[in-house]
Amino acid sequence: MSLTRNVDLLRRLPKLDGLRFADFGRSADASSPLQEVTGFGDNAGNLRLFAFVPPQLQKPRALVVVLHGCGQTAASYDLGAGWSTLAEHYGFALLMPEQQRINNSNTCFNWFNPEDTARDSGEACSIREMIAHMIETHRVDPKRIFITGLSAGGGMTSVMLATYPEVFAAGAVIAGLPYGIATNLREALDGMFHSPERPARELGDLVRRASNHRGPWPRISVWHGSADRTVNPGNANEIVKQWLDLHDLPDAPMAETNIDGYPRQAWWNKDGETLVESYAITDMAHGTPLGLADNDQRYGVEGAFLIEAGISSSYHIAKFFGLTGWIPDAAKKAEPKPTPARSPAPHLARSIRAAVAEETAEPKREEARGFDLGQIITRALTAAGLMK
Repeated sequence: MSLTRNVDLLRRLPKLDGLRFADFGRSADASSPLQEVTGFGDNAGNLRLFAFVPPQLQKPRALVVVLHGCGQTAASYDLGAGWSTLAEHYGFALLMPEQQRINNSNTCFNWFNPEDTARDSGEACSIREMIAHMIETHRVDPKRIFITGLSAGGGMTSVMLATYPEVFAAGAVIAGLPYGIATNLREALDGMFHSPERPARELGDLVRRASNHRGPWPRISVWHGSADRTVNPGNANEIVKQWLDLHDLPDAPMAETNIDGYPRQAWWNKDGETLVESYAITDMAHGTPLGLADNDQRYGVEGAFLIEAGISSSYHIAKFFGLTGWIPDAAKKAEPKPTPARSPAPHLARSIRAAVAEETAEPKREEARGFDLGQIITRALTAAGLMK
């Protein structure tokens, strides 16, 4: 389908939506551990807030914000990507904003609408208010706020990292787009399908103009399937270029490794902290990659735009955020139980039997020894550790 025909089609939608996706996952809502929170503050973007806070939280307390893709709900994406399971395993709070059909008929976050992508405006403002509510209500450390999202949620992740860089320690974009490349539907479609290349400085300036912040900038992890036909994989390179410029890092990766069979590139600062990383999921289409984690756990369930790929992006993102080293307090306090003190009688009886057997056995010396019961008992007590 040509770009012109796409524009004609999308002009007929109630609001600028991006591509149409099949609706799915509503059945996940009923059994979801997520709880809706209302009255969280200024909701300029008219979004819903869903959250999950496990009973045990690591210290200092951390919060992960997760943004679903088009056609998804907070609950369906949580079920698919496994974030609430990760939150429970590793003790962090989870915030999952949800788009409403009144804002976007395909429940896409409006990552390219100017009124939703500016600081203190629209959907970006709503998500910032949700974060402030979670910090205050659950005593989250303001220095441990992280964000990730898929597709349109990935585009909105770029928006949040650009418009509120001082809020986030790190972010992760899955099959998303750089900040600021589109301010209308035509530009959004061009970015999605073609991903035109831009100079790194130009991309960095788009972020620098989004706020008065001048660093330090959040760390970022970028994920994209090489066979993505919905959002051109070139967008991953553009996101990386944008953040390399902000962090003043070289174009060439400082390390190229293979993680679960997929190439990973990384850039770090002088202290060895990874500031930018990028995963290319070979031959994967549009979606969030799923698989076994390093701890042999499986987080998430396959579904539309949730693809078994042999690598758990949710786990590796949580690891990049620095959240997977935590051990629950109960496990920390659970020291090996001492062996219960036992009566020496069984051990002593065995020792006496062995000593008697030795005394009554055929003598090994030329002169047979006499049967000395006192000596037998003394030797048995010594063997049992009850006499020195």
